[in-house]
Amino acid sequence: MTAYADFYQRSIAQPEAFWKEQAGLIEWFKQPEQICDYSNPPFANWYKGGTTNLCHNAVDRHLKDRANQPAVVFVSTETNTEKTYNFRQLHTEVQCMAAILQEMGVQKGDRVLIYMPMIAEALFAMLACARIGAIHSVVFGGFASGSLASRIDDAAPRVVITADAGSRAGKIVPYTPLLKEAVALAATKPESILIIDRGLSTIDLGALRAVDYTAARQKHLNSEVPCAHLDATDISYTLYTSGTTGKPKGVQRDTGGYAVALAASMKYIFDCKPGQVYFATSDIGWVVGHSYIVYGPLIAGMTTLFYEGTPVRGMDGSADGGIWWSLVEKYKVTHMFSAPTAIRVLKKQDPAYLTKYDLSSLQALFLAGEPVDEPTARWIAAGINKPVIDNYWQTETGWPILATANGGGLSGFKPQFGSPGVPMYGYKLKLVHESTGEELKGHGEKGVVVIEGPLPPGAMQTVWGDDARFVNTYWKSIPGQMVYSTFDWGIRDANGYFTILGRTDDVINVAGHRLGTREIEESIAAHPNVAEVAVVGVADQLKGQVAMAFAVAKDASKLGDANERLKLEGEIMKLVDGNLGAVARPSRVYFVTLLPKTRSGKLLRRAIQAICEGRDTGDLATLDDPAPLLQIKELVSVK
Repeated sequence: MTAYADFYQRSIAQPEAFWKEQAGLIEWFKQPEQICDYSNPPFANWYKGGTTNLCHNAVDRHLKDRANQPAVVFVSTETNTEKTYNFRQLHTEVQCMAAILQEMGVQKGDRVLIYMPMIAEALFAMLACARIGAIHSVVFGGFASGSLASRIDDAAPRVVITADAGSRAGKIVPYTPLLKEAVALAATKPESILIIDRGLSTIDLGALRAVDYTAARQKHLNSEVPCAHLDATDISYTLYTSGTTGKPKGVQRDTGGYAVALAASMKYIFDCKPGQVYFATSDIGWVVGHSYIVYGPLIAGMTTLFYEGTPVRGMDGSADGGIWWSLVEKYKVTHMFSAPTAIRVLKKQDPAYLTKYDLSSLQALFLAGEPVDEPTARWIAAGINKPVIDNYWQTETGWPILATANGGGLSGFKPQFGSPGVPMYGYKLKLVHESTGEELKGHGEKGVVVIEGPLPPGAMQTVWGDDARFVNTYWKSIPGQMVYSTFDWGIRDANGYFTILGRTDDVINVAGHRLGTREIEESIAAHPNVAEVAVVGVADQLKGQVAMAFAVAKDASKLGDANERLKLEGEIMKLVDGNLGAVARPSRVYFVTLLPKTRSGKLLRRAIQAICEGRDTGDLATLDDPAPLLQIKELVSVK
């Protein structure tokens, strides 16, 4: 066994030797000539001169030893569908999808936007893009047209891949009308649409050029499309993450560094082995879906369970709080990855579901996406009698920053309730004072979690199309030094374990979805009767956080009437739904006469949040007028 502390220290003290060793976890067409080029900080180029391919490492290299092993198990409780693809069949389907894209004109470096439900064809599409060197950009299926349009404009995709509809808890969500409207709104138009018809909804694409996937698949089913030899530094994908402005921020990922980082994480953090079964309950619209539904498990030679459905709906459409555990039993799942929100949903179900099924195959349940409260973690750990392992990371990093690594012969740090763990290898983590930049080395001192450059392999290269935004957003927020800011508060205990306390910026986390409060504010402010608005994230037992809005009306003459207030609140919520999607909808919109501000005119969002959560508002020395806070306190206290 190797002590994790020594393993970590080697990654920091001898990064070139350490990451050269980890490069042996994947297959290369050409070995790298330089492990890390950091000649232009903060831009890191990992494995320069090397060539490889994510699809080759996820699919082709396994054909020799495990062609007949299940690679993908697709399960949909929405359509009562279960289908298994072994590695040979996956290889066939991915080549077919790649051939279709090539016939549609897609070449290396072209962008392909994937706007899909959680169906197997979405996974084929991602791997097919990786195979031919196209850059995929996955947008969560069902995103509102306005948000989708902004991503189409930013990515400028040659092709969009979509389906007629998705389904959530039995409710059909037609995609094609949303896509048609988004393309109409976008200044940049895709050349064509590849459409998968599931038979769930009428296809409504208007005059857009569409290619039917079923017919195209018949034509190309026996096509052979070799994996492109891609530079390690070539872009694999972009994935949009909400920020503090309305402009979408495309996290740009490389190829070689990402493949190595995922292979290493599967070995050391998740303790995975070929032939085991990985079940991540996320969606490919989020980074967990990229790293730990599609690429990570397949690179590791595992079976990945690809799931469309909710935690509480069975195959026959009836309520079933044990559906996930039944799948663990049926498919002998060894590793499960979910979010605290999902566990809180299960907490409302009959606890008998947790012991109804045989979970003997399951080694651990991993949780991430938002901080997990200790009572919830303890509840699920006791209920399934399995280790529950928290981990912390971001879309930007692509794999865990904080965790406990006990795979690959490592030992020394065990999971600890209430903490996501200790810094992972390659991450030079510090806590610093937000205003002075001074490093905080004391135990229990609250500071901003930052990472010294270079970021390790697998982390973002830059913001797509905007190097200046990458530098200014992430690397220049701490005074006096160039370090990557996570924009999260944290503390460290005497044993080196970190606890994440929440965001330092105006981004909130709703059920694992990171949303910029300013995006929501901009949407609400578009209402003709809204003069000013503040949105805060408020702690919620189920979702982690919910958005709550406080608006000043331009014309408040009718708002003394409760029905008029409800009418205006409904209009605002509908507006947010249309612009950003239902996940961004505030839980409440309160109408106030003034918003609390500092003397310099800055909104005191943290004070608003504290009142909403029943906490002390802290130092209000900069408050210009206490009346707005008193009004907010009175409003939120009324049940």
